[in-house]
Parts: sequence; structure tokens; C-alpha cells
Amino acid sequence: MNESVTQLRDTTGNPAPLGLLGFGMTTVLLNLHNAGFYELNTMILAMGICYGGAAQIIAGIMEWRKGNTFAATAFLSYGLFWLSLVTLIVLAKLGWATPSNDTAMAAYLAMWGLFTAVMFVGTLKLHVAGQVVFGSLTILFFLLAIGDFINASPGFRQFTGYEGIFCGFSAIYAGLAQVLNEVYGKVVLPLGPVEK
Repeated sequence: MNESVTQLRDTTGNPAPLGLLGFGMTTVLLNLHNAGFYELNTMILAMGICYGGAAQIIAGIMEWRKGNTFAATAFLSYGLFWLSLVTLIVLAKLGWATPSNDTAMAAYLAMWGLFTAVMFVGTLKLHVAGQVVFGSLTILFFLLAIGDFINASPGFRQFTGYEGIFCGFSAIYAGLAQVLNEVYGKVVLPLGPVEK
């Protein structure tokens, strides 16, 4: 009796750059606000819904389909983070809910910091670029939480904004490096060694 084995090959593209760029660009733009360059505005909210939110959710679903639990969890979670952050702001502005006070926002941000810290442990098996993204994001969430909890000075908030700009650009770098490395078929922008 002859048995044939069919092997399926994944020919879909790498969704990680989309997720990293959606996260990174939105993070830079929000933290330019945190650093004091402009007020919170519709540009940030639109990026939070569309690129930080929807694009990361799409990337997360694509990663889930590829069987990548870490990336699916990360992109889906942070995509939903952006949507929840915009929802927090918009619901209060529309008068549909009581605005979150500083203590509530500190708890919200600290919870995301805790989640990110555990995800950072997962990056220790990934490339250095991923470690920088998750490490700097962990620091960012805790700085934001501390800033709200202690009602920090403008200087502390500005410093936090600059740290967030660094975090966002590290994700942009990681995303663009993967795109360029794939297009050129060689390392154009290094991601750092991968643990085996």
C-alpha cells in the first residue's frame, strides 16, 4: 500500500515588520507629545486606532496563523493597548465615562509594564533588536506609571517622553531591518545574534 505525504509550505510574508512599524511609529508620535513638542491631538488618536491598533492586530492574527505564539500575543496585545488607550481618552472627552484619575492610569500603565517585563524575558531567545524594543518599552511603561502615580514634574515627564521616542525608534529600526534584509537577501541592518 502506497501512502503519500503532503507537506504544506508557508509562503506568506513576514508580518513582524508591519507590527513593529505600527507600534514604533505610533509610539514615537505619542512620546513627542509626552516630551512636550505638541499637545495631544487627533493625529495621535488616529495613529492609535489605525496603525498602532488595527495594523498590529492584523500582524498578530497573521503571526497566529504562522504558529508564532510570542509575536501573536505581542502584536495583538499592543494593538489592543492602543485601542484601549484611545478609548480611555475618547470616552472621557465625549462625556460617556468618568475620566481616569492619575492613580487609575498609574495602575493601567503598571499592568502593561508588568506584562511587557515578562514578554522581555521571551526576547532573550530572540535577536538583540527585540530585546532593546521590549526592554525600553518595559522601562517606558513603568516611567509613565510612576509619573502618573506621583504626579511627576514636567521635567520627569519630558525625560519619559524622550525614552519613549527611543523605544519607538528601536521598533522602527527592527521592522525596517527585517524588510531590507529580506529584500536584499543579506544583512543590510543587523538585528543582533539569535540564541539557539
